[in-house]
Amino acid sequence: MSITLYGIKACDTMKKARNWLDAQGLSYTFHDYKALGIDAERLHQWCSEHGWEILLNRAGTTFRKLDAAQKADLDQPKAIALMLAAPSMIKRPVLDLGASTLVGFKPERYAAALDQPACPVSV
Repeated sequence: MSITLYGIKACDTMKKARNWLDAQGLSYTFHDYKALGIDAERLHQWCSEHGWEILLNRAGTTFRKLDAAQKADLDQPKAIALMLAAPSMIKRPVLDLGASTLVGFKPERYAAALDQPACPVSV
């Protein structure tokens, strides 16, 4: 199975996810979408699977700094345009397992999806 972990290198939640994957001895590719960008097709796939409301990180600084007009009347096309313009608005991490993805990090969800024992994460 090919695993790709999407996110931003300096994010604390990303560090927890990477530590968990490393502790399990799982190999994965890390894609820093702040440095490498993200393509619209992938965002469309993730939104189809999870909904743009899950994928758009409204709690983050980047989203909160938007003016009211940019935040108004959000829908999927507008949310995707915002995430393409500023990938730090994508909730992280996104773990791509090929046939499915997980958004956010919870050790028990990763363990279940990857058929691994749940183990604590040390940061």
